This record gives sequence, structure tokens and C-alpha cells, in this order.
Amino acid sequence: MRIESELKRKKIGVLMGGMSSEREVSLRTGETVYQTLVDRGYNATKVFVDRDVDLVLRQAGIEVAFLALRGRFGEDGCIQGLLEILGIPYTGSGVIASALSMNKVKAKELFRLHNLPTPPYYVLGRPALDDLVTEHGSFGFPVVVKPVCEGSSIGVAIARNHEELRQAVENAFLFDDAVMVERHIRGVEVQVAVLDGQAIGGIEVSSKGGMLDYQAKTMLGRTTCHFPARLSPPRYHGVLVQAQKAHQVLGCKGLTLVDMIVSDLGNEYLLELNTLPSITATSLVPKIAHGAGLDFGDLIETVLGSACLKARGDQTYQERDPYQHGFQRDDEQLAPGAFTAN
Repeated sequence: MRIESELKRKKIGVLMGGMSSEREVSLRTGETVYQTLVDRGYNATKVFVDRDVDLVLRQAGIEVAFLALRGRFGEDGCIQGLLEILGIPYTGSGVIASALSMNKVKAKELFRLHNLPTPPYYVLGRPALDDLVTEHGSFGFPVVVKPVCEGSSIGVAIARNHEELRQAVENAFLFDDAVMVERHIRGVEVQVAVLDGQAIGGIEVSSKGGMLDYQAKTMLGRTTCHFPARLSPPRYHGVLVQAQKAHQVLGCKGLTLVDMIVSDLGNEYLLELNTLPSITATSLVPKIAHGAGLDFGDLIETVLGSACLKARGDQTYQERDPYQHGFQRDDEQLAPGAFTAN
């Protein structure tokens, strides 16, 4: 393929690690992606992300970025904005879509605006802790408590009474300044992978501990999976359609993983959308891709092939000038009175 041939002449940086609470998952994904690309003949290099990532990208001469990051500064549009400024095409969604998807409240607002089903919820700020019973009012129990801007179920808990609600809210505030309290829906949890705008399959997931928390999602042996999800054909089709619409409504690109619940009454509900799902030997996306007839290497290459600059009209890597300017060009002059540090 021409795209594959072009990419094999580029220097690809696999961005991993980062500064979020999901650093370890990112490192595992990054190592897997890097090894797969090298095995398939790509000129890939590992880029460990910290606050000097702009310097590393310039010095390494990275021409295309494969984002294996997770959580804050990786999925929320921050690294995407930096890459847009540097002119380095990258995988996944753009700045706005990443920021909207990371913010659970904004994502749900857009779902509701477009008549996509999502559980009822309300949002708490820190002052609400002073009178949590009043804030909760007649919302009822059980509820799911979530930090607004965290991923992989970090800080998430189920509360069945006011005492558990307070404990869950206080814990969630350790991760964010805003907390969402959402109606708990009993049913089957289904994760749907959407690749380049098309839903490729949905996998049913349950935890041995009863809740898909961070440990259940990231540790081997903590979850039970069934592909395809054990739903009736019409209901399974409906789940794929809703996930695909969620991907479109948020303006996502590349690969996403949509978290959904099919209630005991047969109703579908969108929970959230992950713009940079983990891709490891034990994660869900490769299982879904395999069930859809796409092997691991082909999945990685498909994601890589979609790399582009979203803020410039989906400008692809072929159109990019690979030259990276230094911090000060010859045609730039210091302002009067300015100085440089030695």
C-alpha cells in the first residue's frame, strides 16, 4: 500500500508514559506498539513523555506520532495541541474531541443534545460536601460516583446509601475538583470499538469483583469477556449503532472504545468514550479486532495510517514539511532590553 510505503520512510515516535495516574498502562501499550511497528519494518522510536516532551520530539526528529498515552495530558487534548503546533501528525482524535471525551459531563451533554441515551446525573463541586444529603435530594440509590476528568474508572465507586455516597465523593475529589453522580443502571456492560468511524464489534465485560474498576480493567484475570456480546441480534446492532453515533457526535478520529450498558429491561445507555484505549495483550480492543478478523499488527498499522493534523483540515503526514525550526531562527531578533541565559 502507498500509505504504508510512505510511513516506512518516516521516523515514528511512540509516545508513552506521561504524567497521569495511568502511566503504567501507557507504558505497556507503548512497548507493545513499538515492538509491533519494529517487527513490521517501521522506523519507530520510543518517546517517554514528561514536561520536556517538546524538546525530545525536536531532537529526535519525530515525523509521525503514535499516541500510546492515557489519562491527563495524554487523552485530554494537551499533547494533541502541542503536536499541532509542532506540525507532527498524530494518531487518535484532535484537540477538541479529546477534551470533550475526557470530560464526562461535557460528553454526556453532547449525547443528550443529540438524543443519545445516557443515564441521569448531576455534578458536585467541593462546597457541596458541606450539605451532601441536600444536594443529593431525591435522586435515589444506587449511584455511581466518578471524577469528571479521569479515565479507566479511576476514582469510581458505587454508593448505595448516604454514608457510602460521602465516602465515594470524598475519594473522587482526590482526583478532580468536579465529581459526577450518575444513576446506576443494572445490566450488561458492553465495550464497543470504533475504528475510522465504523463500529467493528462489541465485547461483553464483567468483573469478578462485581465492578469494572481500574484494577479490573488493567489486571489479567480480573475480568470475564464474551465476544460478541451475548445480546439478541437487534440489540447488538443497536449497541454498535449508538457507539458509532457517539464517536461521530464528539468528532472523534481513529480508534475509540465506547463504554455502554444494556439494562435488564433491554435499554441501551452510553456511559463514556475513550479516545486512546489501551492496546496490550490483555486489553479489550485487540480482542474485539481479532473477533472482527483484524490481527494485532494490522490493527496497529490501521491506526498509524490514520495519523494526521486535525486542526489543519486532516492534513496528512505526506503534506508536512518535516523540518523542525529551532527556538530562535536567524531572522528573529531579541526585543530591546531582552537577554538570553548562558
